[in-house]
Amino acid sequence: AAGVAAFALGTDTAGSGRVPAAFNHLIGFKPSKGRWSTRGLVPACRTLDCITVFTDDTADARLVDGVLAGFDADDPYSTPLADRGVAAGRIGVPRRGQRMWFGDAQSEYLYDRALATLAAGAEIVEIDIAPLLEAAQLLYGGPWVAERTAAIGDLLTRAPDAIDPTVRAVVAPGADIDAVTLWRGMYRLAELKRHADMLFQDIDLLAFPTTGTTYRVAELLAAPVALNSNLGFYTNFVNLLDMAAVAVPAGVRDNATGFGITLIGPADSDRALLDVADRYLAAADLPPPPPLDTGDRMDKVKLAVVGAHLKDMPLHWQLTSREAVFVGAFQTAPTYCLYAMADSVPPKPALVHDEGGAGIAVEVYELDVAAFGSFVVEVPAPLAIGTVVLADGSSVKGFVAEPRALTGAQDITDLGGWRAYIAQRA
Repeated sequence: AAGVAAFALGTDTAGSGRVPAAFNHLIGFKPSKGRWSTRGLVPACRTLDCITVFTDDTADARLVDGVLAGFDADDPYSTPLADRGVAAGRIGVPRRGQRMWFGDAQSEYLYDRALATLAAGAEIVEIDIAPLLEAAQLLYGGPWVAERTAAIGDLLTRAPDAIDPTVRAVVAPGADIDAVTLWRGMYRLAELKRHADMLFQDIDLLAFPTTGTTYRVAELLAAPVALNSNLGFYTNFVNLLDMAAVAVPAGVRDNATGFGITLIGPADSDRALLDVADRYLAAADLPPPPPLDTGDRMDKVKLAVVGAHLKDMPLHWQLTSREAVFVGAFQTAPTYCLYAMADSVPPKPALVHDEGGAGIAVEVYELDVAAFGSFVVEVPAPLAIGTVVLADGSSVKGFVAEPRALTGAQDITDLGGWRAYIAQRA
């Protein structure tokens, strides 16, 4: 991502070769199990582990695959090299009600945009992903935890304090999983794999979000298991069900973190997935990623103001006193109505989401997290701070209103913004 290396090797048991690629605007190529030898790899789950590669483009991923792919008789999990074609005429995606965004509206927008690009050359087919999610649960909530315990069992017994406490808490219970539980898990996985294999009789490949959101390091340190589980929502099932995958960029959030989609196919579809990735990237025509920013962009918050906090309006000082930086003037998505609240001093509007609405003029400012927090404390009811979608599909924090704000209010949506209303009053 920093531009100092042509490629980087990684590993992938649950998604570690794909999730970082998404966040850093990279290609994350996770080959089929056994395509690349894992001899010498420090294992997590030996039956699932894959060597992976991070690259800036698919050409480099192909180059690395050309060097590493092949049968290794000294690796008991190596498989004979094969290549399976993928037509890419029918692409499976999660049903809309099964898509998880963890509060990240920008990821949802970027995924819908990616699907629109794919739909130009293929049929998008919504599928029930519940069986895939059930398989994913086996990795950390089933007997496969015991495989992780087997990988570090000696260290766990000899020097448990040498293991990160969170890792130890995940792995240690595996010592208590009995063989009956393991066999039952294997039987269920076989049933789920058969279901997954049958999927590819009706569709050619899957196109899932790589992740539904991203987090600050501090957030992950505070809740590592829960938030890592969120990051693996769309990735954890892939190796269990013996699939190939390539993560590709699909856009950039306002905080400069990358969003990506993952193309997933049956075992041995590796090269064909890279071909599909090429066609997608050519059609998407994404702008180059922003330069690597070593500052903490995620500690800044963009805030849309719509009324009394606009420049030269009575409450604008609440922004300038917090050193808010003007980002620009924008329009909301055409799904909002604007009302002039009754008996509000100074006069204030209420912005309300309404599918029959229009684009409303707003100004966007950037504040640091502490300043944003102190600003929110001063917002009086019936107003509140929520999430506002702009015309370009991006999301920012902004003023929203409780239903009681509309009591006696005047609908001024047709004016297009608060400044036009104030001018009309004058």
